[in-house]
Amino acid sequence: MNPRDRLIVALDVSSASEAQGLASSVGESAGAFKIGQQLFTAEGPALLRDLIASGRKVFLDLKFHDIPNTVGAAVRSVAELGVTMLTVHAAGGAAMLRAAADAAAAAPGRPLVLAVTVLTSLTDQDLQQTGISGRVLNQVLRLAALARDNGCGGVVASAQEARELRRELGAGFAIVTPGVRPAGADQGDQARIVTPAQAISAGATYLVVGRPITASPDPAAAARGILEEIAAACPQP
Repeated sequence: MNPRDRLIVALDVSSASEAQGLASSVGESAGAFKIGQQLFTAEGPALLRDLIASGRKVFLDLKFHDIPNTVGAAVRSVAELGVTMLTVHAAGGAAMLRAAADAAAAAPGRPLVLAVTVLTSLTDQDLQQTGISGRVLNQVLRLAALARDNGCGGVVASAQEARELRRELGAGFAIVTPGVRPAGADQGDQARIVTPAQAISAGATYLVVGRPITASPDPAAAARGILEEIAAACPQP
């Protein structure tokens, strides 16, 4: 893959004008732009339509988690907007994951359904407080296998788990890694972070990067710096 196609910039802002400005500033240095709950709640589907109409790929990260019928209907609605990727929570179970995958497969654009495994803000202790015993890695692998077996095209997980995921699930299954920070960048509210080079070397397919790019005085330059890290870590033919 081209390094540019691997980079997804998170538009974690509160208005369409900010999002459009950042997308313009980053320009061709990113393959797609992620819209999450904050921005979608503030601006709704109109912003998605505008970004997609301008030729940009959109990753809609709303993490659907509900009964199978509701999630399937939500995925159908999202697919009609023309998004390239979307997220559901793997913890919703086999029937919910299958409903999401089937709905996406039947849509004209066939968006990639990504199952969120364990949020990158959570640690082993956090999981135990929710009643899940064992380590984060064990839960990530368990949920990823469930997602694969029920038609999802990939997972969202920390790159700290990517190497084991790739070993267990093989090639052809997308691993999207948030919590990516260039060396020396602020950790923010992420608990399990890695550098772009570490993520690629571990087997990640796509990297989601937010504040290191969007909070930079020159977002395009920051994105290009990350592309250089990605390119250096990619296997050479």
